[in-house]
Amino acid sequence: MPQGKPDSVPDDGLTTRQRRTRPLLMVHTGPGKGKSTAAFGMALRAWNQGWPIGVFQFVKSAKWRIGEERALTVLGETGEGGTVTWHKMGEGWSWIQRPGTEEDHAADAREGWEQIKRDLAAETYRFYVLDEFTYPLKWGWLDLDDVLDTLAARPGSQHVVITGRDAPKGLIEAADLVTEMGKVRHPMDAGQKGQKGIEW
Repeated sequence: MPQGKPDSVPDDGLTTRQRRTRPLLMVHTGPGKGKSTAAFGMALRAWNQGWPIGVFQFVKSAKWRIGEERALTVLGETGEGGTVTWHKMGEGWSWIQRPGTEEDHAADAREGWEQIKRDLAAETYRFYVLDEFTYPLKWGWLDLDDVLDTLAARPGSQHVVITGRDAPKGLIEAADLVTEMGKVRHPMDAGQKGQKGIEW
């Protein structure tokens, strides 16, 4: 795709403008670092376009204070770009350590998904980040068919980016854009924990 031009144009009856402004479903998956970071980078672009942004974090601890949250929240309050609403699902659980019962976490995930469904139906946001959303799908806490049907039927021009390892095959097949982050090397391989400014 040199210079941003597609290799081929489908015979789908759409104009160039209609095809170019079609809402996208995007997936960032794979074992490498940077899936959420890339999604938040896209959210910055959406903010710059003046789009309302909804971030739904599913598996990162509600107690973590990540840099992207603060930066996007502050930007959303400036009135210069789009608004930013940040939702944290669960009470301090993560994919590494999950206090509470699995039933609690599954209920939190279902509650979060129901909120997303309401927001999609109401066209609340123009850009959605469903961060670490692949995990509740992988663990069976959410019904994949319901997710795929809801995303396929979303009205208007709502872009959705989903992050997390082990994206299910059905989600990958439904997505317009899929990026797999590979890992060549990570400081954790040498026993180094995450650090400020790099992981949060």
